[in-house]
Amino acid sequence: MAIEIDLSGQIVLVTGGVRGVGAGISRAFLAAGATVLTCARRPLEERIRFGDNEIEHRTCDVRDPDSVAAMFADIVGVHGRVDHVVNNAGGAPFALADAASPRFHSKIVELNLLAPLLVSQQAHAVMQKQNHGSITMISSVSGHRPSPGTAAYGAAKAGIDSLVGSLAVEWAPIRVNSVVVGPVETEQSHLHYGDEAGVAAVAKTVPLGRLAAPADVGNAALFLASEMAEYISGAALLVNGGGERPAFLDAATTNH
Repeated sequence: MAIEIDLSGQIVLVTGGVRGVGAGISRAFLAAGATVLTCARRPLEERIRFGDNEIEHRTCDVRDPDSVAAMFADIVGVHGRVDHVVNNAGGAPFALADAASPRFHSKIVELNLLAPLLVSQQAHAVMQKQNHGSITMISSVSGHRPSPGTAAYGAAKAGIDSLVGSLAVEWAPIRVNSVVVGPVETEQSHLHYGDEAGVAAVAKTVPLGRLAAPADVGNAALFLASEMAEYISGAALLVNGGGERPAFLDAATTNH
């Protein structure tokens, strides 16, 4: 029996929801009938839609308290409520820890840890008055295993998953969860994995045999926002295709 999630009439904000994983999340919520709002530092270049439903976009720097406060005031002014927030904005370029500047590390932590907290604070202020809502953080396996080349990013994502547990206790009945994402194939995969051969080689390290698609992350976030997850809070949902094949299995000379 097919299970259909219906979020018709609900207001959803997806930060960074216009490209890559973020676009996959936005489309998943649009498909569920929600009114989807996205934000990014730049104006939207390409419309995202599902059927007759199209996202609403706002320009906002999620690292800036005044910008975030103004965005939430505008959303509430237009729609009267915010039902769900997905903190997706983030990321980091490759940089070895000893070569990156203190400013670089600070900016990475600010974007991937402090900005989601800032957005969540504003969301909570609205949801608390409603006595209803959910906040989902898009986290990463980089926060749970070594992250060479993106050390500050991995540390920030580890902080996100710790933050989720604390906020779930402090802010109940507002539900707070995270989606812990493994490698994803997007339009920017080449920046992390190289050419098609590199992407294919990385996919072979995943037990399910492929990288995640943005839709896989979107569906997980949609589930956590739905009534099916109404008793789930403080959780970290792994979306990693089974993880990574342990290196010792290939190094060992037995059982091949």
